[in-house]
Amino acid sequence: MLINLGTPHAEQRAAMLEAAGAANDAGTPWVLDPVAVGSLPVRTALAAELLALRPTAIRGNASEVIALAGLGTGGRGVDATDNPEDALPAALLLAEKYGSVVAVSGPTDLITNGVQTLRVSNGDALLTRVTGGGCALGAVTAAFLAVADDGGELAAVAAATAVYTVAAEPAAEACSGPGSFAAGFLDRLASLSGADLEQRLVSA
Repeated sequence: MLINLGTPHAEQRAAMLEAAGAANDAGTPWVLDPVAVGSLPVRTALAAELLALRPTAIRGNASEVIALAGLGTGGRGVDATDNPEDALPAALLLAEKYGSVVAVSGPTDLITNGVQTLRVSNGDALLTRVTGGGCALGAVTAAFLAVADDGGELAAVAAATAVYTVAAEPAAEACSGPGSFAAGFLDRLASLSGADLEQRLVSA
């Protein structure tokens, strides 16, 4: 399940909290995407309530993760003003406190469970020029967690990040701009093979 704070009207806020509680009761993994946390008070307060329900994974940009951990005030709306390495202390804090896997998006993505930290350096700048790119990555992350084995949450979140960012590269190579990239990226995401991933993946 994915909970995305992009449209937190009153009814949706109540539904998010109910859904997160139900997911925990059912043992269903869920992802928190703290869109624009820190810069918008309503979202920030809601995110704090959702954190208390211990999301399986948290996925955001560096500024959102820093703000979620209470170590900053957020970015410029939905855009980050920090880089992922700056957010590593915040990501570690969140992972240790809530038992979540934390994924920080950026030129090099960071994924940590508080003990082990992985880095993925794939992707293309065109991902930042398509509205909803981060939100879509949250959905892919939730899909990977849905089929992960117990104890495999870190690997699942890292794999989701890898597949998503690797798929962007051939799409960028074949496109003529952001519009054709968006369509091509969906096609590449659907057709990406294990061989493609092995050939292109840059990780640490």
